[in-house]
Amino acid sequence: MNVLFFLRPKVSTAYIYYDNTLRQGLEKLRHYGYTAIPVIDRDGKYRGTVTEGDFLWKLTDESAWDNHAQERLYVKDILKADRNKAVNVNASLEDLFLMAQNQNFVPVTDDLGSFIGIVTRRDILQYYYKLTHPEIAQKQENAAAANAEGA
Repeated sequence: MNVLFFLRPKVSTAYIYYDNTLRQGLEKLRHYGYTAIPVIDRDGKYRGTVTEGDFLWKLTDESAWDNHAQERLYVKDILKADRNKAVNVNASLEDLFLMAQNQNFVPVTDDLGSFIGIVTRRDILQYYYKLTHPEIAQKQENAAAANAEGA
């Protein structure tokens, strides 16, 4: 099984740019309802992940509660590059599984370090659940198909 089997491509994934302001980052987090979001540079390289806690601590430290103050601070100022390490598109499924134990999503990069999407913990868990409980998974798929036909 390949990482690409689980990939949610960049085009359908929310992310923010390294040089976005804190206000822009917060607006995107709020719009999507996320608690963490990947950060890329303008060349498309994965730079790390920021969380709502990162935003909160910076806003608190800087007393930047209004929009004007948030426009003077940048995502690059709060980025923790060691959080949510990315996997290469050629990574093993075992590596992906191990990383997903500690983060809600795993960023995926190509051989040049460019961000190509994410794999969510939920997708990995569903895959392993189907492997270990095929009869239950089949019943759920049949029920979902029946509901779709009736709609």
